[in-house]
Amino acid sequence: MMDLSNLSVGDLRNLQEQIKQEMKKREVQEVQKAREQILAIAQSVGVPLKDLIATPARGSGKGTTVAVRYRHPDNASQQWTGRGRQPKWVKEWVEGGKSLDKLRV
Repeated sequence: MMDLSNLSVGDLRNLQEQIKQEMKKREVQEVQKAREQILAIAQSVGVPLKDLIATPARGSGKGTTVAVRYRHPDNASQQWTGRGRQPKWVKEWVEGGKSLDKLRV
């Protein structure tokens, strides 16, 4: 280990700057090494790297589209995912004695 007690303030500042530069250099090297390892793993299993990067986060909830599960037979613009409150047209359909299964897509 290096004895710092004999260094002047100027020497310590110089050493501090050298340490900062060395830390930046090593961080860049480690990121590059990690990239190379990730690429090697992707290639070894036959998965393109872009497919690994493009994988969406699961469970985020935002920005995901839920498939339509129910659609009015006479008006295709009236759709419902089956989540949340039933739309008015679905309620009217069911209250009219018709089966919800007939609306299922």
